[in-house]
Amino acid sequence: MPGDFALTNLTNHFLIAMPGLQDAMFSKSVVYLCEHSARGALGLVINKPCEIDLRRLFEKVDLPLFRKDLSAAPVFLGGPVQTERGFVLHDPSFSEADKPHEPVYASTMCIPGGLEMTTSKDVLEALSTGAGPRRVLVSLGYSSWGEGQLESELSDNSWLTVAADPTLIFDTPVAQRYEQALRLLGVEAWMLSPDVGHA
Repeated sequence: MPGDFALTNLTNHFLIAMPGLQDAMFSKSVVYLCEHSARGALGLVINKPCEIDLRRLFEKVDLPLFRKDLSAAPVFLGGPVQTERGFVLHDPSFSEADKPHEPVYASTMCIPGGLEMTTSKDVLEALSTGAGPRRVLVSLGYSSWGEGQLESELSDNSWLTVAADPTLIFDTPVAQRYEQALRLLGVEAWMLSPDVGHA
């Protein structure tokens, strides 16, 4: 494994698929990395909506949805792992208790310098009542890489990386997220060779 990749922590970064990446799940995908360490990486694809919207998802889990701003929002295919399970990416929601950095929900990963990702149903219950985090992206499934796997894919030029921008996740139309992620690097899609790998 190249030493420079081993030292790079890509938590709170976007992975942007190179044009030559033909995998059905990851072709033209933008992945928000929630965790990256020597043990591997975990992230959510943020630009592949699935067939259902949030209103339908809430019906499936027997909850009303009083957040009208969210009812037509798409549910995303976060990745090929545990596709029956929900993952909620959202703004940090610190409790008002004396621990200002204690997450509000039961099962929340606090992403250093970035967002939070919650897997417990209490975040859906909060959203159903009209409360909860202001900005959310709900996905079914997640993406993961084992030890050294992501570093190997990076060295094969399968992905570009850039520091994550929450506005791209929450405010950019889905169809524009891939191009906008590339623009964070100052790159347009037509400038990239569709050939993966080294010459």
